[in-house]
Amino acid sequence: MSLHQRILNDVEGKILSGLWPPGHRIPFEHELTEQYGCSRMTVNKALSDLVKRGLIERRRKSGSYVTFPHVQSAVMEIHDVRLEVESLGLDYAYRLDERVLRKVTTADSARIDLPGSGRLIDITCRHFAGGRPFCLEERLINLGAVPEAEAEAFDAVAPGSWLLGQIPWSTAEHRIRAVAAGRSAAQALDIAPGAPCLVIERRTWSGGAPVTSVRLTYPGDRHELVAEFAPGANG
Repeated sequence: MSLHQRILNDVEGKILSGLWPPGHRIPFEHELTEQYGCSRMTVNKALSDLVKRGLIERRRKSGSYVTFPHVQSAVMEIHDVRLEVESLGLDYAYRLDERVLRKVTTADSARIDLPGSGRLIDITCRHFAGGRPFCLEERLINLGAVPEAEAEAFDAVAPGSWLLGQIPWSTAEHRIRAVAAGRSAAQALDIAPGAPCLVIERRTWSGGAPVTSVRLTYPGDRHELVAEFAPGANG
């Protein structure tokens, strides 16, 4: 077995066995060079193959890390972000960044269909997977539809999880976009400004009344959407 293949097999084995979990920094190239008694070029070739296989990612001036697995979300369903993270076998954490109780403004009209006399809660929070930012959540909650939300601090429970257990939704709308991360989103997700992101914008109603509008921003390399459908009457 060539040294290149031996390095490749050793690193791959430690990743697939779970010995090196997602987010784990693997030894630097010079450390692997010393460990295997080979050239830097041999190590670089092995690591490049691991990148192509999607097992590691290289971060400039930081090193190589075990990649986080992709999460798949069904387009036609409303999922709890916590369950998305736990389905990957990663530790979940939630952090509330801002909670503001205020009146509806004209700028809100594009996101939630409420009159100017309405009141809402404006929430910004983040979800983490394995200690790493997983999703940025920006949510508006209509207090006219869910008055109980005014008494909820949302410092211990994510608003999406709380709403799913609080009020049934009858209609939902999804809009999905690919965007380049702005400065604030990049900082929140610990990614470079301009990095590709997947944005899911969702609005839900209950009995015709708007309940919530949420914008979920995911780093583009860690999330994908799946839709299952069958042929209809129109073929």
